[in-house]
Amino acid sequence: MSRGFMPSHETCALPALSARGPSRRLRRGMHKQSGVGLIEVLVAVLVLSIGFLGIAALQVMSMSTNNSAMARSMATVASYSILDAMRADIVNAKGGAYNTASSLKADACPAASGSLANYQLNQWCNQLGQSLGPVATTTGLINCTATGDCTVTISFDDSRAGVGGTSNQQVITKAML
Repeated sequence: MSRGFMPSHETCALPALSARGPSRRLRRGMHKQSGVGLIEVLVAVLVLSIGFLGIAALQVMSMSTNNSAMARSMATVASYSILDAMRADIVNAKGGAYNTASSLKADACPAASGSLANYQLNQWCNQLGQSLGPVATTTGLINCTATGDCTVTISFDDSRAGVGGTSNQQVITKAML
């Protein structure tokens, strides 16, 4: 007998395929594996979503802290500004022309009339309103002695400070003319 064609009883055994598709055993194995990829994708999306929410919260906190720092910097610049104006008019500054009996409120600045000191105080009050908000809680107080020791106190609402911050900030600058 020649070895060309083998009878059917000597062929390898393959899983039985029918006209309906794979056998029941093959279908059961494929059915168990069909949802694993989808669950992995959903878990990955959940982890990424939590990470993005954390990054967004960090950005919000960073922005509020930066706004608060900017307001404190602007208050410091404003205090240096009035001190420089008083150094330019040192005789009147030592004489008490720049001293304020009560806090200047940024929403009701004094008139810019009469002396150079009144004009400078008006400009300073308007500067406080522009940089820290023209509201009643934005105030400035100046107290200088005859020897030229001055204290400039600026108060403002810093509700942008974020967690742990206070809404009432005060910047006190002491200088000698």
